[in-house]
Amino acid sequence: MKTVYIACLAGASLLLSATAFAADLGSEITNAQTHAGLAASAANIDGVHMHMHHALNCLVGPGGDGFDAKQMNPCAQSGNGAIPDEMDAAKKAKLTTAKTQLMQGIAATDLKMAQASATTAQTTIVSAK
Repeated sequence: MKTVYIACLAGASLLLSATAFAADLGSEITNAQTHAGLAASAANIDGVHMHMHHALNCLVGPGGDGFDAKQMNPCAQSGNGAIPDEMDAAKKAKLTTAKTQLMQGIAATDLKMAQASATTAQTTIVSAK
């Protein structure tokens, strides 16, 4: 009886651990979408780039290509990034496209071009929901 009780406790703790560390993919995608939108409406290039970095950090996560540890990661408590956390191949492809669009916008020095990349990325992120 004691063995069964210990086994049940061990199993319950593993179940709780797995649940506690589960990614909140919806939050990651929503945060990326929000920051892409903020980038699109920012008044200057620095604001556009800052919010694009935030959106990119949410998409790729700390281990991903393009992650910038010097920039805020609004998804730090939500998972490993929307791209690594997404299991649906079609949605992952859309998020990867948004990543490319954000990186192009970050590289842009023209305000209107960077804002256009942010708008396009936001639309792409929405399509991955």
